[in-house]
Amino acid sequence: MSKPLRIGFIGAGGNTRLRHLPGFKAMPGLELVAVSNRTKASAEKVAAEFGIGRVVETWREIVEAPDIDAVCIGTWPNLHGRVTVAALRAGKHVLTEARMARSLAEAEAMLAEAKARPDLVAQIVPAPMSLPFDKTIAGLLLRGELGDLREVCVTCTGAGYADASAPMTWRQDMALSGKNTLFMGIYYEMVLRWLQREPEAVVAQAAVFTPERRDADGTAQQVVIPESVSILGTYAPSTGSGQAGGLRLVAHFSGVEPGLPRNEIRLNGGKAGLRLDLAKNELWFAPVGGAEKPVDIPPERRGAWRVEADFVDSIRDKKPVRLTDFATGVQCMRFTEAVWQSWSSGGARVALH
Repeated sequence: MSKPLRIGFIGAGGNTRLRHLPGFKAMPGLELVAVSNRTKASAEKVAAEFGIGRVVETWREIVEAPDIDAVCIGTWPNLHGRVTVAALRAGKHVLTEARMARSLAEAEAMLAEAKARPDLVAQIVPAPMSLPFDKTIAGLLLRGELGDLREVCVTCTGAGYADASAPMTWRQDMALSGKNTLFMGIYYEMVLRWLQREPEAVVAQAAVFTPERRDADGTAQQVVIPESVSILGTYAPSTGSGQAGGLRLVAHFSGVEPGLPRNEIRLNGGKAGLRLDLAKNELWFAPVGGAEKPVDIPPERRGAWRVEADFVDSIRDKKPVRLTDFATGVQCMRFTEAVWQSWSSGGARVALH
């Protein structure tokens, strides 16, 4: 009988408790060895709930532990780079929560370390919202049922930052989140899955409407991560497309929109359009000149969450990482960095390569 795969957990945030810990616990041949969280008390609570063998006080104890084969990183982005590099150097497989890192430089350092250890699995938790639809959308594009793509329109809004008296969250803290802005990187990852290509360049404008907020300790902190950002991107024409105008990316992300949130991605082509309604979890198809109709996806073609199983399969069976590998993570961070550079320089055009 093969020995169990031994996993340590660094950071037991909401997604780790909701998905990763139950997912790993339900799989045979795994041992949940140790956990480290922001406080020892919270780590002890998690360990008791999920049957984790021991509680340690620092992430380095997990990275350096000889009885741990793989680490699951559930911290804020500020630790993703440091912990990933240290874990890979210690000979451990890595599953890290999205977002990949705080900056492109950190992401590239993670990718370089992963390339230096091809015997180890390095995986990022994928954007989950489009998983049921990815195969269907990719198939429609591959078969040309939309015609030449003209626009990719992404909209994600909410009221999380609308109240100027609300305290600062970790997503607004530059030291914790870095250049990650709202849900921009996660939505871009979904689009990247379908198109399999990056924009040539982006132009962006952004705003911070509440430049100072109180942190958890009540201390006033400057807010520099945008509360609203709008992006225009341009793609190089596809070979042989004969497309005169080229494909455009039009995206708007806002945390200051009261009322009903908007949450959708549209793909507009010369023959038809697709609308992925992420609020209602529905996909719609509209031929040019025709009525919009729901896309019926049979159960066998609907993807599902299997992050933990994929991670274990890649370790045990040497299967390549699909969702999401570090190279794709770097592409997402490159887009995030380009958007940041554009808006912070007054809306200049910034090339991605």
